[in-house]
Amino acid sequence: MRSDSAPVRTRPASSGRFTVPNLRWFIVALLFLVTVLNYVDRQTLSVLAPFLRDELHMSNEDYAIVVTAFLVSYTVMQAVSGIIVDKIGTRWGFVLMFVWWSLSTTLHRWAIGVRSLAVFRLLLGIGEAGNWPGAAKAIAEWFPRRERAFAMGIFNAGSGTGALVAPPLIAYVTLHYGWRNAFVVVGLGGSVWLLAWLVLYRRPEEHPLISSDELALIVDDPDDQVTPQGPRIRWLQLLSFREVWGIMLARWLTDPVWWFYVFWLPEYLKRERGFTLATIGLLAWIPFLAADMGCIFGGWTSDYFIRHGWTIDKARKVVLACSALLTIDALLVVQTKNSLFAIVLISIAVFGVQSWGTLLLTMPADLFPSNVVASVSGLSGVGAGLGGVLFTLLTGYLLDHFSYKPVLALAAAMHPVGFLVLLWAIPNIRQLRRNWSD
Repeated sequence: MRSDSAPVRTRPASSGRFTVPNLRWFIVALLFLVTVLNYVDRQTLSVLAPFLRDELHMSNEDYAIVVTAFLVSYTVMQAVSGIIVDKIGTRWGFVLMFVWWSLSTTLHRWAIGVRSLAVFRLLLGIGEAGNWPGAAKAIAEWFPRRERAFAMGIFNAGSGTGALVAPPLIAYVTLHYGWRNAFVVVGLGGSVWLLAWLVLYRRPEEHPLISSDELALIVDDPDDQVTPQGPRIRWLQLLSFREVWGIMLARWLTDPVWWFYVFWLPEYLKRERGFTLATIGLLAWIPFLAADMGCIFGGWTSDYFIRHGWTIDKARKVVLACSALLTIDALLVVQTKNSLFAIVLISIAVFGVQSWGTLLLTMPADLFPSNVVASVSGLSGVGAGLGGVLFTLLTGYLLDHFSYKPVLALAAAMHPVGFLVLLWAIPNIRQLRRNWSD
């Protein structure tokens, strides 16, 4: 097991050995697939919630507590897992996290009430939190700056794809084998990915299948203003950066909107629109297809602008602004009586949510050297998780005492406010120059 803190930057010759062209895109494909599995595992409860709640006699506030148990451990472990990945490396960090969350998902089979379900969700959050810091670090290691947002978009599209695949998959397994076995199927179903990861993942400088040309593209990135690897930065020292706080606050405001759609959409469709489990399986995937498209759109469009001469700052912020505007249409969801049109409106909103989210996930790599990207990403995830905890508890309260109308109004407002926070906290998105050893 080797730390990523001090890589040897060698350049193997390609002649006389087998290499894989564009190997970095195979790496991002693995990151996409693990994110799909991550979201299928966590989304299983969301799909089953309308019916599991009835069987276990859970109120909206009970369900909010179960969701919050996941978010609490997820929030704490965002920071911790970032440190772990920076310490032991991306390869073994992912192995540790994947095994933990797969086993935790399987444990849900034995839930008998709110308390046991909350404990299993807490364990799941411990493992699943590291997916994002780990992937952010892998992309910083494998991609030049001008390709990172698109690569991040591909990886982050796994969240939408997982949420897209989950409703029909979970509905099918549940209708044929019961909800308890659904947790076992999704918990153990991704074992093949783990084998592929162990076989294929190395740092670029260490990978036997990378060509010298691709390694040069990654290592000698002309878009980097500073060396991608710098001296080790103490974790607490990162909190002295205004930019870290800017990303944390922006995610604190905006990530809860994505959590709301992930955790509460099946509930909304059953309680407010009268959908059955079969209908949820048939239609609930559509907004998450739009989410995937948003991930790709946000990353590709921003990188396209950079390739055509825009600064990173302008390219990121223009796409962020447009994405934030799209989320406002959540206000219209409760106004329409047509359920299919409501799904269309939700789809537009989550397109904007995930386009925005892709660029926020890219920002640590835009600003910091790659040996602390996972730690910065983890800290930003703490902000996201804290916002998710508060918003989830607030959602449960509002639904038990009022309706979905105030919840969707908040969901419509949070991205525009988050954009203003970014403008204030990060006036210029650029690779920071600083004596890191101070």
